[in-house]
Amino acid sequence: IAASAVEAAGAGAAVVHIHVREPETGAPSRDPRLYREVVERIRETGTDVVINLTAGMGGDLVIDPEAPLRQLPGTDLVSGLDRLPHVEELLPDICTLDCGSLNFGDGSNLYVSTPDMLRTGAKRIQELGVRPELEIFDTGQLWFAKQLLAEGLLDDPTVFQLCMGIPWGAPADPGVLQAMVNMLPQGAQWASFAL
Repeated sequence: IAASAVEAAGAGAAVVHIHVREPETGAPSRDPRLYREVVERIRETGTDVVINLTAGMGGDLVIDPEAPLRQLPGTDLVSGLDRLPHVEELLPDICTLDCGSLNFGDGSNLYVSTPDMLRTGAKRIQELGVRPELEIFDTGQLWFAKQLLAEGLLDDPTVFQLCMGIPWGAPADPGVLQAMVNMLPQGAQWASFAL
């Protein structure tokens, strides 16, 4: 992962967005030791690149459609603060804040990020002096992100990442993207990607 980040920076990338995986299984991970290893390897090279660590891991809830209170394998659901230990330790330039819950693809997988979790996480990220990248998957999440800004839980200028084409968030459609851009606060810094 670190080598790919350095290679991307060498090719002109200004920012690298990092998720880590368990070496033995390839499964997504929240392990701070793995993040530390990747970040240290990047920093040791002296590469001039902005490090953006995901803080979205720990929001997966897989439910049994026949018994919705039963969690199925694949569930990794923790509090908003428990999604941040690697951010607290490594103090990256940027970390993500996924601004709401959504049905994540087909099946029974939900991504859970409640307003209370978001307020707690945003406040902690602000206390750490790390710049959040607000991951926005639909218009309701953008509406709530603006509420966080109004409540003083985000510092200006705020970076909005409009995430398009993630089932079942905002579709990768130019009209939808334009609608989301129209909802951004005046002067907001933003980017978008689409799958």
